[in-house]
Amino acid sequence: SPVAETFRVIQGAMSEEYVRTTQGVFQFELSGDDGGTWYIDLKTKGGSAGLGKPPVTADVVMSMSSADFVKMFTGKLKPTMAFMSGKLRIKGNMALAIKLEKML
Repeated sequence: SPVAETFRVIQGAMSEEYVRTTQGVFQFELSGDDGGTWYIDLKTKGGSAGLGKPPVTADVVMSMSSADFVKMFTGKLKPTMAFMSGKLRIKGNMALAIKLEKML
C-alpha cells in the first residue's frame, strides 16, 4: 500500500543525526484506505517507523487521511497548508511537529 511504502521509505531515510536533532515520537492516526495507527520514533537509538502504536508515548499525534499523509510525505501537500485547511490535526508538542516538517 502507498502508506506502508511511505513508512518503508521513512525507515530507510532515518539517521542517527535525525534522531539526535529531533528527539521526538510521532503518532499518526490515519483514516481511509490503509488507515490506522502508525508511528515514527525519532527518540529511541537508531529510530524506527511502522504500523501500530509507538514503543514509547508519542510527543505529537497527527490525524489526517491516509491519502493526504502520502501527499504530504511525497511533497505534494505542504504540512502548513494541510494544517491551515483542516486536513491535518495536531495534538501535543507543536515545536516537534515543525521539526518533522523540516525533515520532510
